[in-house]
Amino acid sequence: MSIKITGVGSYIPKEIEKNDAFLSHHFLNADGSTIDNANTVIVEKFEEITGIQERRYAKPEITTSDMSFFAAEKAIENAGINKEEIDYIILAHNFGDVKHDTIQSDMVPCIAARVKHKLQIKSPKCVAYDLIFGCPGWLEGVIQANAFIKAGIAKKCLVIGSEMLSRVVDKHDRDSMIFSDGAGATIIEYSKSENDGVLAHETASFTYNEAHYLNFGKSFNKDLEEDTRYIKMNGRKIYEFALTEVPNAMKACLDKSGESIENLKKIVIHQANEKMDEAIAKRFYRLYKKQVPEGVMPMSIHKLGNSSVATIPTLYDLILQHKLEGQEINKGDVIMFASVGAGMHINALVYKV
Repeated sequence: MSIKITGVGSYIPKEIEKNDAFLSHHFLNADGSTIDNANTVIVEKFEEITGIQERRYAKPEITTSDMSFFAAEKAIENAGINKEEIDYIILAHNFGDVKHDTIQSDMVPCIAARVKHKLQIKSPKCVAYDLIFGCPGWLEGVIQANAFIKAGIAKKCLVIGSEMLSRVVDKHDRDSMIFSDGAGATIIEYSKSENDGVLAHETASFTYNEAHYLNFGKSFNKDLEEDTRYIKMNGRKIYEFALTEVPNAMKACLDKSGESIENLKKIVIHQANEKMDEAIAKRFYRLYKKQVPEGVMPMSIHKLGNSSVATIPTLYDLILQHKLEGQEINKGDVIMFASVGAGMHINALVYKV
């Protein structure tokens, strides 16, 4: 038997927010002082480091559960399954439904339950729950679905990664430019085929010193509401941490799979920061005394930004739907999914298509 991804779907908002939109922002330092550089310089440096030229924001009437539902419908259709056969809906997110122009997150009932309701699934045996795991949430959901199916308590799982970051950013923090919105969904199910599907996985949580590298904090603008919190990150610490720990986790996962580095066709990595992702790949291949093969690491961050848990499933969907120029994944290819994010959590999964 094997456990395979049999359906994919995504929702990528149509509203494009280009870097020029940030030229009118009043960016501040953490202490509330004005940044010395002009916004043109700030935006240019941002694009040079992250690779982001534009990102997607959801329309005001759309919520995280809506985006999740749209992606889920596509994944179910793509898999060609009866939605009533789904045993688990695992929905990874971090902020719930944050309605436009509000400051409060809404997570009761859980977002997965809302999606099940929107899908009009009648079976009470379809268990719906949320997974809060930072950016690696969707991948951890796949790992959990894999465990459920292996244990014989499920045959089909719907795993979704969905995030609405545009509504939890501090507009006075230049890090806010990195974030975006989106959702990706996958159907994970039992297959009678052998020697393919999920081959190995690796997960680690680093919390002793690293737990608060990503957190909720006050606006850099001291005149704003003191009790309102926004997503904050220590970019330098995250960068240094990721470059050390993510390649190690990727190597441990690949070695566990029994596949060679030469067989690895694609690395579908969390779209966090172009320079950081490139450095992770370089260090990963260096562990095998190899150079990074051209085209092995597809990127969507240039146009879609960082949508946290949604980046990997949306990127995977784009590749499979032949919507990412110069990239394709074929039957029999060995690929690796990898992510790092708030917690600090890291995971990797080796998969044979």
